[in-house]
Amino acid sequence: MSRVPGWLGRLGAGLTEMSERYNERRAEAERERERDDAESPTLADDHVPPPPDYAPDVAARPDPALAVPWGVRVAAEAGWRLLVLAGTLWVLMRVISAVQLVVLSFVIALLITAILQPTVARLRRHGVPRGPATALTAVLGFVVIGLIGWFVTWQVMENIDDLSSQIQNGIDELRNWLLNSPFHVTDKQINEIAKNLREAVGANTDQITSAGLEGVTVVVEALTGILLAVFCTLFLLYDGKRIWEWTLRLVPMAARPGVAGAGPAAWRTLTGYVRGTVIVALIDAIFIGLGIYFLDVPMAVPLAVFVFLFAFIPLVGAVVSGALAVVVALVTQGVFTAVMTLVVVLAVQQIEGHILQPFILGRAVRVHPLAVVLSVAAGAMVAGIGGAVVAVPLVAVTNTVAGYLRSHSQKSALRHSVRPRGATAVSAEPGPQTPPQ
Repeated sequence: MSRVPGWLGRLGAGLTEMSERYNERRAEAERERERDDAESPTLADDHVPPPPDYAPDVAARPDPALAVPWGVRVAAEAGWRLLVLAGTLWVLMRVISAVQLVVLSFVIALLITAILQPTVARLRRHGVPRGPATALTAVLGFVVIGLIGWFVTWQVMENIDDLSSQIQNGIDELRNWLLNSPFHVTDKQINEIAKNLREAVGANTDQITSAGLEGVTVVVEALTGILLAVFCTLFLLYDGKRIWEWTLRLVPMAARPGVAGAGPAAWRTLTGYVRGTVIVALIDAIFIGLGIYFLDVPMAVPLAVFVFLFAFIPLVGAVVSGALAVVVALVTQGVFTAVMTLVVVLAVQQIEGHILQPFILGRAVRVHPLAVVLSVAAGAMVAGIGGAVVAVPLVAVTNTVAGYLRSHSQKSALRHSVRPRGATAVSAEPGPQTPPQ
């Protein structure tokens, strides 16, 4: 009986001692936490200290982006993007200007390939291998071009003496007409004008000489460009498909389907433009040549060839070739023949503009006349006559490519936005999928 109370007393004393130790440790932990809080104070999430008295009222000021009007923000967003595009275009134009001869040669090779490629395809369909078909077509095409150039040169050299005498007679007739005209021009005034012209030529001999030297440089560059165009044409005729496939590999994978479809569309536009222009130019040359031939204008055939060549320069070429024919008729056959030549030229050009081009070109080239004028002017400013020649087909191809890519993107967006309905809509919902067995 006496041992049980002693055991309970010791147990109670032990529990009391443990409780005191626990309280001491908890008090020590609280002191350490208070010391840490004092060293690195933190604010509660729901407690915001008031600003000092000297601080401005920040909460009353709006966000700077929200303070800018919506129109200004839109203009700024569009402005810096336009600056980036303008800078990119400027760099591209500088690069093209640096290699202008190469770019023009390649573009002319594309135009020649658009004319000759159907012949290669036709020979391939008849069983001719690709190499002989390409060689035969290229040789035939370049021989025809060379014969045209030789014929023009031969006609000019054959008629240059007769033309010189007729020009001299025309100048004398013009002089007599001015003397008897109601403008009251005297012989002394005409002699002074001729004297001033001779003095101007004598004073600018150095400039004329330098222009002749520059002409030699232009001839060398033209020969180089012709060789490059011939070389590029041969490879485009022989290996154009693989060149296009290699070009597609440079395009990012996401944009490759659209570009792959835009390429054939652009080629169809270029081919249609070149073929239509050749047909229209040939018709112009035939009818204008026949008209000036029956009017007894000298060098009718070379002038017709010039009409054919200048027809590849839209708008400007027709005016220049027609003016050349009228001037030759004026100085050789007189005012009446010149007026009749002008009537023939205007009639043929009106038929061309209102009947031939819409019927032959059709919808292959859908470019607004204002775009034609601006593109020809810009091409002439950038690259001279060559730039004026390639400006319109370049704009037509760009228009076709842009339209095709826009249509392709719209179709892709529509295809992705369509969702299945009805009983099949359940399969379109995302959910756990069983792995394939």
